[in-house]
Amino acid sequence: MANTPESKVKRKVVSQLKALKAYYFYPVTGGFGRSGIPDIVGCYKGKFFAIECKAGKNKPTELQTINIDEITRCGGAAWVVNEENVEYVTSVLERL
Repeated sequence: MANTPESKVKRKVVSQLKALKAYYFYPVTGGFGRSGIPDIVGCYKGKFFAIECKAGKNKPTELQTINIDEITRCGGAAWVVNEENVEYVTSVLERL
């Protein structure tokens, strides 16, 4: 993984997911994949979750926002994480 600001956020998220023993993966978006899917998708204690990782003041694209909204509408948990809220991933998943 590159050493970009966003990759640093992803590593912090994955570190928490590993500590929780959550199932997760990075979806493939090209070819047979679907565009706009959040960066990390997984399941924790029977609850589907998806996390879009951003750095700085970057915001999700319109397509990413549509996918996040669709996931939550279907009963899953999906949210955007950046440097300011990355430490809360564990507490968010524990509250699901």
